[in-house]
Amino acid sequence: MERKISFIGVGPGDPDLLTIKASKEIKSAEVILWTDSLIPKKIIRLSNKNSEKIKTSGMNLKQIMKLMIDKYREGKKVIRLHDGDPCLFGAINEQIIILKKENIKVEVIPGISAFQITAAYHQAELTVPEVTQTIILSRYKGRTGMPEKESLKNLAKLKSSLCLYLSARHVGITQKTLLEFYDPSTKVIVGHRVSWDDGWTEIINLKDMEIFSKEKKLIRTTIYIISPALDQLNKTSNLYNPNYQHLFRRI
Repeated sequence: MERKISFIGVGPGDPDLLTIKASKEIKSAEVILWTDSLIPKKIIRLSNKNSEKIKTSGMNLKQIMKLMIDKYREGKKVIRLHDGDPCLFGAINEQIIILKKENIKVEVIPGISAFQITAAYHQAELTVPEVTQTIILSRYKGRTGMPEKESLKNLAKLKSSLCLYLSARHVGITQKTLLEFYDPSTKVIVGHRVSWDDGWTEIINLKDMEIFSKEKKLIRTTIYIISPALDQLNKTSNLYNPNYQHLFRRI
């Protein structure tokens, strides 16, 4: 089998939400690098008791990459765990570039993202017919720059289902911008450490987003799902309409 380093999405926190492939990789790994501030210990407990588990919260990129490369060259099976899905705000690009320069093969294993489990907790469909068929995953710009075309104002103009990560610190300006386009009574699901033992979600009105966040002292590990679809859960699609014909069902 070709040797590689795997970047594994472990979802929002619940081990039961791991993919089968992710679970197998964690159990068979000899070296596991994990962001201990974002990934609960109950996921690490799935690993082999003899595996080396390295916490990376206090490390910089150079330190992390040196460890990964050194352990790989020792002949160890090395994996890097990322919360949620690695392709979404995972900061994996810079790591993969370094590994490829070292001629190390890389694999990325996807994981459940916070917006999915947060919506699922409320049995919410974010793409309701005639309301919105679009989901946007984004963030407030903060310290990380955003292309002007993807400014929150431009995204909010669509009035679609908008899932905002990494934005709790900027909730005031975020709410103000959203209210330019969404109705103040638009429902918002707020999720904090969703699927962790101490995690929670709650549905509020958009007009209350800032005060609610400040009362809950939300700073990080928070997602906001703003969507007109959350107020239209009685809407139905054409899919199950007896008059709707498709490839496998003739009228």
